[in-house]
Amino acid sequence: MSMTDPIADMFVRIRNAAAVGKPSVKMPSSKTKVAIAKVLEDEGYILGTTVTDIGNGKHELQVDLKYYEGKPVIEQLKRYSRSGLRQYRGKDALPKVLNGLGVSIISTSKGIMTDSKARELGVGGEVLCFVA
Repeated sequence: MSMTDPIADMFVRIRNAAAVGKPSVKMPSSKTKVAIAKVLEDEGYILGTTVTDIGNGKHELQVDLKYYEGKPVIEQLKRYSRSGLRQYRGKDALPKVLNGLGVSIISTSKGIMTDSKARELGVGGEVLCFVA
């Protein structure tokens, strides 16, 4: 059976693993998932990522989760744009999460980045998710 929204699946796996206190979570890899994980790592929400080859041209992404005083650093990870309803925003209409305490991840023509970086570069794009 094919997966209709692999990014939402990634977020669900991360949320579920964080809820039960797992140190890391594995999932099928793609360029978009690796780019999202890189943004999460740069913003300090996860410890790191590893991509391994599992044979037959397939790769697996491992996300190492980050905890602070026993609680997951990622409190909220919510998909905004979805396969049935894409959400695009211009540079002036990019959403702020918790008045700047969280980040939204945007897919732009210049790559996947945070909302603040997209505003800085003056580009808009598809709002993928909110992280707090």
